[in-house]
Amino acid sequence: MIEDDLRAAFARHEALAPPAGPLRSAIDRLAAARRRRRLRIQAGGAALALLGVLGIGVAQLTPDRVADDATLLAEPVEPAPTDALNILLLGADGSAKEPARMADSVLLLHVPADRSRPYLISLPRDLTVPIPGHGTDKLTAAFGYGAGAGRPDLKRGYELTRRVVTDLTGVRVDAGAVLTYPVLRRLTDEVHGVEVCLPGEVRSIHTERVFPTGCQRLDGAASVDLLRQRRGLPEGGLDRDRHAQLFAAGLIRRAGEQGVLTSPGRLFALADIVGADLMTGGDGTSLVDLLRVLPALKSVDPVGLSLPVGPPEGVGWRLSPDPEQAPAFLAALREDRLAQWAARHPDQVNRTR
Repeated sequence: MIEDDLRAAFARHEALAPPAGPLRSAIDRLAAARRRRRLRIQAGGAALALLGVLGIGVAQLTPDRVADDATLLAEPVEPAPTDALNILLLGADGSAKEPARMADSVLLLHVPADRSRPYLISLPRDLTVPIPGHGTDKLTAAFGYGAGAGRPDLKRGYELTRRVVTDLTGVRVDAGAVLTYPVLRRLTDEVHGVEVCLPGEVRSIHTERVFPTGCQRLDGAASVDLLRQRRGLPEGGLDRDRHAQLFAAGLIRRAGEQGVLTSPGRLFALADIVGADLMTGGDGTSLVDLLRVLPALKSVDPVGLSLPVGPPEGVGWRLSPDPEQAPAFLAALREDRLAQWAARHPDQVNRTR
């Protein structure tokens, strides 16, 4: 009797129920959107982590914020860039108590169109360059002129330096970052240290720590100590640039050994250390889409190069581009032929391990 009553009740109310087809379609669309969003977050996390290990602790990128835009991940995926990419990385020796006012290291990360492997190009901080609105001065001074007095504006410091680097090299800068040592320390400790193989002994003028010749694993504090050293080195800032390239390559290898690029948990941990001030390159392309090319690299072991310069001039250790080698080097950079240039000039390639 009860079963018959239930059947009759269901029959009376069946006509009032909405059709199942549209509801099922809506559920399927929602599930598909969530799957696409999850995949984009993972892809973006991998790209951010790789940029983090290449950039060694990103504090600011320029010029448009995207991290706070939650709708970005729901938008359709744009095709990944196919041209060569250039990312400007500025190392700044600053902290909360002593804000950065000069760019101690200027690196241009070049990703070729064939996605073979990245190139880390050192532009000497003591290079004499024209600075818009400020005459001629060292490259490092461009950051300070842009950042201004008082509490420095890192974004403005980056932007003026970007203009100078663009004028110097003739290449478009697609994205960039200001790198701070406190973030570098945390990032290094997150991967449990980085192996660096030094060609010669380095003695810290800050802590009296001695870094011996050869390979050694450095924690965050030791890494920052090494990368701050310039005085007392045979070639001063040029040697510091080479140490930065050695460290960056070691950090990338360390991340690869630990499977960081394939672990969502580790990726998001690194992305959190890197910071939320993520920007695009100025042409409307989101940083997530721009960096999607990085995991496609055939090798993430970078080639270390430096802009060829002449001997120091004057008491201020000012440098100028080498009149014979620099033009050919910059032409190879602009024309995306650095692999061929490095093959013809093996003596100009800096060891990265």
